[in-house]
Amino acid sequence: MKEKLYTIPVNDAFAKDCECPLCAMYKELENDAIEYTMGPSYMEDDIREETDKIGFCKKHVPLLYKNQNRLGLALMLKTHMDKTVADIENLANGYKVKNSLLKKTVTDNPVGEYITALNKSCFVCDRVNNTFERYVHTIIYLYKTDNSFKETFKNCKGFCTEHFENMYTMALTELSGAVRDEFINDIKNLYVNNMKRVIEDLDWFINKFDYRYANEPWKNSKDALIRTIQKTNSTEVD
Repeated sequence: MKEKLYTIPVNDAFAKDCECPLCAMYKELENDAIEYTMGPSYMEDDIREETDKIGFCKKHVPLLYKNQNRLGLALMLKTHMDKTVADIENLANGYKVKNSLLKKTVTDNPVGEYITALNKSCFVCDRVNNTFERYVHTIIYLYKTDNSFKETFKNCKGFCTEHFENMYTMALTELSGAVRDEFINDIKNLYVNNMKRVIEDLDWFINKFDYRYANEPWKNSKDALIRTIQKTNSTEVD
């Protein structure tokens, strides 16, 4: 099974002391995708054809810029801009475009459709998400087949809202019967109980800004805001 290929990164993520193992997996994939995009691959014809067509999202362009391969990014953005401008010009003039994001137009506004699709596309996102989905499958596979992982899973610190939904939705299609009921019950309890834990820490963090609590200990609240952002927005704050 393909899931077996991904057992190591999944086990590694759940072994970490973090608020969402799936966020940890996603971050690792994202770092790898940035390195891949800015490595020698950007000179390969098939990769360049794809980046020319779909470009990069608002989140990942700054990360690509931070990679320091400014020439590589400039070359990719130059040819991406060339294609984007040519496509929009042709669409605005009533012509069809080749190798476009639009398979076919469904309204009388092909320019608007094209730009909307372009704004939702990203080479890095696609590369990350294709593997991340396999990771979620692997979590369910290990839960069913590996008692050691299952125990680690049940003792993690829960999940962010987005990744809780990923597992919940996939469980409905991938599992059935008692196993599905058990898995959904486990992720529900992990999500709710750990959200309440972080809420309690955040509440105390807020209290510490009140002079009446100035001399009270911080308890576990010093990083509560950072952990809250991860729980609610699936985002790590550096």
